[in-house]
Amino acid sequence: MTDNQVCDLSNMSCEPCRGGVAAFTVEEAKALLTDLHDDWTLSSDAKTIRREFTFKGFARAVQMANLVAWLGDKQGHHPDIKFGWGYCHVEFTTHESGGLSQNDFICAAKLDQIVAG
Repeated sequence: MTDNQVCDLSNMSCEPCRGGVAAFTVEEAKALLTDLHDDWTLSSDAKTIRREFTFKGFARAVQMANLVAWLGDKQGHHPDIKFGWGYCHVEFTTHESGGLSQNDFICAAKLDQIVAG
């Protein structure tokens, strides 16, 4: 990942989901994954991307979950969030497409930018 690549995605905004848009292929998803922080992983079926954050307590995990929820609401593209004492797991997918879309990578890049700053 280079700073320029992340900036390109993080400077974009999510487009409203419309039916009939195909999900990214495995190759397309793998190519875009390289534009994100190294902690993002692609699911074995290439339908989701996931990043796991760890903390030394519950409050920071809740704060991260709230930050991710705020970002998803702002972009109109909502992730699945799982959190508890010491962890927050974030997963993006585009349910309308049945897999990954550009919106998933935009939101992931925006989250990368927020947590890096």
